[in-house]
Amino acid sequence: MSLWKIHGDGRTVEPGAVVRPDERLNWPATIAIGVQHVVAMFGATFLVPILTGFPVPTTLLFSGVGTILFLLITRNKLPSYLGSSFAFIAPVTAATAAHASGGNGIGAALAGIVAVGVLLALIGVVVHIAGVKWVDRFLPPVLAGTIVALIGFNLAGAAYGNFAKAPVTATFTLTITIVFAVLFRGFLGRISIFLGVIAGYVFAAFRGELDFSAVDKAAWVGLPSFHFPDFGTPSVWSGIAMFLPVVLVLIAENVGHVRGVATMVEDPEINAQTGKALIADGVSTTIAGFFGGSGTTTYGENIGVMASTRVYSTAAYWVAGIAAILLSLSPKFGAIINSVPAGVLGGITTGLYGLIGVIGIKIWVDNRVDFSRPVNQYTAAVALIIAVGGFSISIKDSGFMLGGIVIATVAAIIIYHGGNAIARLRRSGADDPRPLEAVGPMGGDPA
Repeated sequence: MSLWKIHGDGRTVEPGAVVRPDERLNWPATIAIGVQHVVAMFGATFLVPILTGFPVPTTLLFSGVGTILFLLITRNKLPSYLGSSFAFIAPVTAATAAHASGGNGIGAALAGIVAVGVLLALIGVVVHIAGVKWVDRFLPPVLAGTIVALIGFNLAGAAYGNFAKAPVTATFTLTITIVFAVLFRGFLGRISIFLGVIAGYVFAAFRGELDFSAVDKAAWVGLPSFHFPDFGTPSVWSGIAMFLPVVLVLIAENVGHVRGVATMVEDPEINAQTGKALIADGVSTTIAGFFGGSGTTTYGENIGVMASTRVYSTAAYWVAGIAAILLSLSPKFGAIINSVPAGVLGGITTGLYGLIGVIGIKIWVDNRVDFSRPVNQYTAAVALIIAVGGFSISIKDSGFMLGGIVIATVAAIIIYHGGNAIARLRRSGADDPRPLEAVGPMGGDPA
């Protein structure tokens, strides 16, 4: 594992220069930037365990551990923080609800997280050996965008469930979060969700909506609570299917992260770390799932910090990972986070889940997906309706059920690859038949 060279005078970054992954500023500056990374990831990372019912300190612990593992596996060549992935929220929520009556909903959810982690690590090995081009062919932009979008929009009902519990607080929280995002630029703009939660929390306190009983009882220092996956029942194994589409999202996020860093550092050789990045995230997610933490992924919030500071040093991420581990060792801190009321969560998730969906749409826009092609139209249209509508398939008296995310993902993959296979069989090459006509009249008399 390489050591860091001191960049310049160790205090400043020259105009037009960047601090590369194998460089660092002096330690006071590096620690300060590492703390910025903690703040940047925090708003998103702690929301996932709150929304899924997982212990906050445990998730934070394995977020920090996962970050350090990522740096070790990529041999300090790829800067990244591994925070909680929003892609797990929908399947975890469904799994815990489906197995709540049996008393081990969290165990069923952890089994799914472990399965995702193992599969992602195996895919990472294949990518490391064979290269990333096959991923591009299997998961083109129209599919990647659709899968990301459907996971976000599938959570609309969950957002409303919290929003309806305290609509005044939820409305305030959502409004102030949007104001922060629009008003602030740079670092403050990137942590608008975090700032929105703080503002909503204070507003809820004035309205008497906070419950501090658990905070008073919690110790200042102590180990996080651990939970373990449950692989013991057939229904758990069938429920794992709900989690597998998340693998496709994690692949897209990790590949995008590596390419983003390579572009900003202007070093295409960083792309060679793609396979290792997938392996590292897979290992991190697996370990987290085995002990009660949420699945992890690379974080766009931290990409923003690097872009604004021009510091891509992996040393800063060691600081961030260690800081997250230290924070996880305070049960009182976790209790404070868990005291965020439903109204605040409702406001934040109304925007947040929608933003996940919009990220999928942004993938389409950035890659100029051609929606005049019927195969692209139906890939997105059918999958999104299935996800938003909450379609499900179940076998009576078996406990087996497939939810909207699984069905929508499978539908998107079949429609896209099947449609293109038919086009090739018809010897139409990359071109589909004449694009679909617009629905309804484009002007004038419909007659």
